[in-house]
Amino acid sequence: MPNNKEFVKFAKVDKSYDGKVLVVKDLNLDIAEGEFITMLGPSGSGKTTCLMMLAGFETPTNGEIYLDRNPISNIPPHKRGIGMVFQNYALFPHMTVYENLAFPLRVRKIPKDEIDKKVDKALSMVSLAGYESRMPGQLSGGQQQRVAVARALVFDPAVVLMDEPLGALDKNLRESMQYEIKHIHESIGVTVVYVTHDQGEALTMSNRIAVFNDGKVQQLSSPDQLYESPVNSFVAKFIGENNTFVGEIIDINKDKCKVKLDSGGEIFANPISVKSKGEKTTVSLRPERALINPDGKMDNSHKGKIEEVIYHGDHTRVRLNLLGNNEFILKVPNSSANLDIKLGNEINIGWNSADARALDPK
Repeated sequence: MPNNKEFVKFAKVDKSYDGKVLVVKDLNLDIAEGEFITMLGPSGSGKTTCLMMLAGFETPTNGEIYLDRNPISNIPPHKRGIGMVFQNYALFPHMTVYENLAFPLRVRKIPKDEIDKKVDKALSMVSLAGYESRMPGQLSGGQQQRVAVARALVFDPAVVLMDEPLGALDKNLRESMQYEIKHIHESIGVTVVYVTHDQGEALTMSNRIAVFNDGKVQQLSSPDQLYESPVNSFVAKFIGENNTFVGEIIDINKDKCKVKLDSGGEIFANPISVKSKGEKTTVSLRPERALINPDGKMDNSHKGKIEEVIYHGDHTRVRLNLLGNNEFILKVPNSSANLDIKLGNEINIGWNSADARALDPK
């Protein structure tokens, strides 16, 4: 387990570029030593600004950032001991792979024999041993990104920052690089702060994910908790596919509430952000939590009409009109029992109230 649970610390950090509008608002975030944390959010949510402040390319307007308990806001980027990986690789095109990796070591005045050892070790780590004499232009996009990762790790940094590093790669290469970076992190235990707007990437790679919106962290959780237990409507909508119902609480107790839907009908839900009758709510339900022809144990059961059927290989995506929501999605595993799903059919759909989260109204 990590030794220092506050290895990187944002303490009451604000950032404004114009002195009026805050793009980061009162950020308090602790990152443990050896953790892989992802800052996830839409464009303009403040995640990249946080990364740039940690790197030293931007200065907080208010508050302080600490690295291993030392304030770093006034320390220049090259003295922070932080490695950086960018989306565009940022390799020196006129230098060989070896020279690209040796550069940060030479700047730190490391002896030549030690440079050779560190470069060899870093290239082995990213499966590029033997590529020392190649120029960046002779490498594929995936190989260039591996060199960029190796260069960020070669000087044994305290923290590695990655700013959408896989954004320029094609889908298959991006997925294989996700696993590769995850395995490198697991093998060497360096602290990684990763920025992306790709939720799948964040769920695959991270120990914890900080979901940003409007300059604030909306939720900080492990990937499974973030997906299964979103704390508000924004997180529920942003992470994974999501069915929503809008309505008003007409009955409530500790574990269950009844919601009268604006579109007609009533459902039972799990009261997460609501406390009393009369409150407006948006109910969130993951598509895989709804089942066809449910057994009697499910406390929500309703008829829906199939509007669209799309085959996805391992599952079929079914869009229904259900309780006035014509965008209700089901994900049905492909097995012989489910092959009779036909356009226009009416089917019974059920789910447990515990899986339907009554959150804040949008």
